[in-house]
Amino acid sequence: MDIAITLCVNVYCVVSDRMSGDEMNPAAVAQAVVDVQGDDRWMSQHTRFVLECKDAEPEVLFIGDSMVQLMQQYEVREHGHLCVLLCLLCCWVRHPKSPAADPRTIVTRGRECTDVPYKRAISVDHASCQFNLHFKVWRELFSPLHALNFGIGGDTTCNVLWRLQNGELDNIWPKVAVVWVGTNNYEHSAEQVAGGIFAIAQLLTSRLPKTKVVVLGLLARGERPNPLREKNAAVNGLLRSLLPQLGQAQFLDVGEGFVHSDGTISTRDMFDFLHLTSAGYRAIAKPLSDLLLQILEETPEERRASLV
Repeated sequence: MDIAITLCVNVYCVVSDRMSGDEMNPAAVAQAVVDVQGDDRWMSQHTRFVLECKDAEPEVLFIGDSMVQLMQQYEVREHGHLCVLLCLLCCWVRHPKSPAADPRTIVTRGRECTDVPYKRAISVDHASCQFNLHFKVWRELFSPLHALNFGIGGDTTCNVLWRLQNGELDNIWPKVAVVWVGTNNYEHSAEQVAGGIFAIAQLLTSRLPKTKVVVLGLLARGERPNPLREKNAAVNGLLRSLLPQLGQAQFLDVGEGFVHSDGTISTRDMFDFLHLTSAGYRAIAKPLSDLLLQILEETPEERRASLV
């Protein structure tokens, strides 16, 4: 028993805001994104989220990076045929003399336009052709929970901390906050990343004392085993030990099944070996949705009945 307590205390000391002595954990320091591109898009998104807080009454708040953002990002409601038409239009614009300008041809496959005979089987593997199904997951499972999505692609723990400290928690009192961030913290160690995520959860429990916090585990990444996979796994291990200390925070591992027995990740689950496809989002959505309904004390049938 004493050994377990000592181990838990040691883990906390390693990943807390102060890594050693007076040295601050750089992953737990709030920081806005530097606008190196000059279009101020990141700040514009943050401003939009702050404005949403003034009118929304969410039961669930999603906070994080592109993994959160892409849950709701694609709002193309028609089926995959629309994706094909968009790709075809793209090819016409970029290559007006291409055979693809002939309506008997179809353009698909990846980021580059490729001419494919009309009646040939089509393989659409670009993220753009996952638009409808991504949105379907959000619309069917999370939108009925009166959810807000505050995800911004590329964000680190530092950026999320800054956003939460600068208006994105004002005037809202969600019952649950879902945090999914950390895979973009390339410059930080596993201990520092875990500390940064813990700092986010700590801020949420402090500002929203009645809100339950669910921290999603970082997913494996890269087609084959690599150091970033090992680091993300280490972060998850640390979070499992740390989060229970906050009382109202818990860890949810949604990464089961993405890594095959040979150590590889399929493009069916992650189109670029990082971001999820529609199949990948469906895989993580079910356990998350079940947990959220459990916290909200409603079964799926009760939720559907209340919507009717």
